[in-house]
Amino acid sequence: MSASRGPSVRQRRLAAELRRLREQKGFTGDDVAERLTWSTAKVSRIENARTSAKINDVDRLLDLYDIEPGRRDDLITLAHDAAKKGWWEDYRDLPGPYADFIALEAEATATREWGSIVFPGLLQTEDYARNVIGGWSELATLPPQELERRLQVRLRRQELLYQAQPLEFSAIIDEAVLNRQVGDPKVMREQLEHLCRLTELPNVSVQILPLRSTHSVLAESFILLEFSQVHDITFPDIVHTESLTISHFVDEGVTFMYRLAYTTLAGQALTPAESRRRILAARDYR
Repeated sequence: MSASRGPSVRQRRLAAELRRLREQKGFTGDDVAERLTWSTAKVSRIENARTSAKINDVDRLLDLYDIEPGRRDDLITLAHDAAKKGWWEDYRDLPGPYADFIALEAEATATREWGSIVFPGLLQTEDYARNVIGGWSELATLPPQELERRLQVRLRRQELLYQAQPLEFSAIIDEAVLNRQVGDPKVMREQLEHLCRLTELPNVSVQILPLRSTHSVLAESFILLEFSQVHDITFPDIVHTESLTISHFVDEGVTFMYRLAYTTLAGQALTPAESRRRILAARDYR
């Protein structure tokens, strides 16, 4: 079954701004629908990013709201950007929440991740990732071809770390992950060596939370996505969590708790330099 396309950050920004402009003019959705001879449902779909806004529709809305030329140009540019297809749309069979996450991650400025079970997906080697995904496939009974597609997606996501304006990636990893056997010893050694190489990138920071240190925050793994302003339009931080059967986004109202949790974990973890030495020690033990 194909997953429906989740709205990108650009689509969500545009939708939120169009809603804000309507409210600023004092119009209701019914008012806009009547003036443009649209259905009220169409206005709602555009403003909630449930449908991709066509450039002509955005033009008509900006005319109605009497938007000044400079601001209008910004929004039309955003509308063109929002209409572009993302690479993940070639994988229509991905589960909906995962496809939504990839669409959001692709446009994030920074990511903060707490990993308590396995290494973060963006830091995994191909063989390590194959074993992790393979373990899930035993439960979900994924066919081999689907497993390979999921692996391709994970490796494609990692390109975010190397693009012209790379993702700022910070991770705190439980020390147990360094010692947890995934695959054979060769897979683990290569994964640890790969992790050391990644810590040399200026946009990547890795901290290890030692088993013997204070663990005042006992939280499941989570990913905090941060977004910069685009055309003066802000977009809220988003937290994604995942369990054995559920992949979901945390309600916007409590993302601050996850930021606080991440800050607390970072304060209890080793420094990046100390963490690198701990990773090398785990590699050499292999």
